[in-house]
Amino acid sequence: MAIIKSKKRLPGIHPAYHKHTMDMETAMLPVPATVSIPMLQHIGVEAVPVVKPGERVLVGQKIGDSDAPMCVPVHASVSGTVKQIGNMLTSGGKNVKTVVIEADGQQELFSAPAPVRADSREAFLQAVRESGLVGLGGAGFPTHVKLAHKDTAKVDTLIVNGAECEPYITSDYRECIEHPSDIADGIKLVMHHLGLTRCIIGIEKNKPDAIALLSKQTDQMGGVSVMPLKSLYPQGAEKVLIYCATGKILEEGQLPADCGTVVLNVSTVAELARYFRTGMPLVSRRLTIDGDAAGRPGNVMVPVGTPVRTVLEFCNTDLERCRELLMGGPMMGIAVADPDTPVVKNNNAILAFSRPQVSYSKTTACIRCGKCVRVCPVGLMPAGLERAYDNRNLPMLRKMKVNLCINCGCCSYVCPAKRDLAAKNQLAKQIIREKH
Repeated sequence: MAIIKSKKRLPGIHPAYHKHTMDMETAMLPVPATVSIPMLQHIGVEAVPVVKPGERVLVGQKIGDSDAPMCVPVHASVSGTVKQIGNMLTSGGKNVKTVVIEADGQQELFSAPAPVRADSREAFLQAVRESGLVGLGGAGFPTHVKLAHKDTAKVDTLIVNGAECEPYITSDYRECIEHPSDIADGIKLVMHHLGLTRCIIGIEKNKPDAIALLSKQTDQMGGVSVMPLKSLYPQGAEKVLIYCATGKILEEGQLPADCGTVVLNVSTVAELARYFRTGMPLVSRRLTIDGDAAGRPGNVMVPVGTPVRTVLEFCNTDLERCRELLMGGPMMGIAVADPDTPVVKNNNAILAFSRPQVSYSKTTACIRCGKCVRVCPVGLMPAGLERAYDNRNLPMLRKMKVNLCINCGCCSYVCPAKRDLAAKNQLAKQIIREKH
């Protein structure tokens, strides 16, 4: 059977999903005048520019790389001339080297489309690295590092994350609807080269068309199943998805491989298939554009490095109306202070709102209602963690497992006292890292 039931269910919340763009086919953004491509667009080490100002570059040409294990190559998303190489403050708050390319509008390719061959596991992992691929679900972990687990005998299951539980975002859903064959091909590649025997595709039940399409596409693929998940945020979180799919708990400090799994986003899997078919590295990204200030919401394919301003103008957005811009969804997205901030690989949405989405109501005393505990998908005690953070009690923070927090924001969402529970968990983790 292509459909299987989830093994486990976890706590969570039911935010209004606002999936207004589910039925909107992906549009192509015209080539922007310039792109600013940061050398760090993932969790890991910054790449070093390998081009110089004044040099002409082509689409798919490598413009940044490093020998560091956690580095991912960066490629030109447009053809044109390198205007300058400078520093830029990214949406993630890091000051990194950035290559600015003035586009010529020709979109000339660096090399002719050709299949990529890999006759061994090592060759496959090297090819994945050369693709420039990072996790496209938001975290941006280097894909080649994730696939290079050492315990090959223990890892037997690929979990493909198609949950897309964050409000507004529909870019992964459109991947399922528009390119189900690419998803299937990507699954075949990963299972073959890593010797995996099972694949579970997790999709929330509120996406029946995607469930039906992928079930049909993978019906004849041995060991591949589609798992409809309860429509509950945060089903797409890695720890939650592993538990729902396998019943295994990812403990503090563990990686998915410790639970015998590899977890990849549905768009990551599809992009992998396209790279091996064409040889074109990751140079563009599908974004959902939505929010009450977006003039024409939809899904748009955008060259990496395109200014957010350019994308919003394409969608007829009046920037004067915007009071808050988010990269990502309202639960875990990052606020964008400057509309000229460039789109990067792991972006999946730009939301434009005419009023702030974060409530700045006065914080009141905790009333010990326990709501934060009941909704936490990993079983933490957010109110207790907040007290430990306020007192800078590092031993207690460690004892209460603050590092297990997945930053889903469920605790802050339900808190009647409007306390900054989720934010303080992240600050607490930063303190622990600094003191380690």
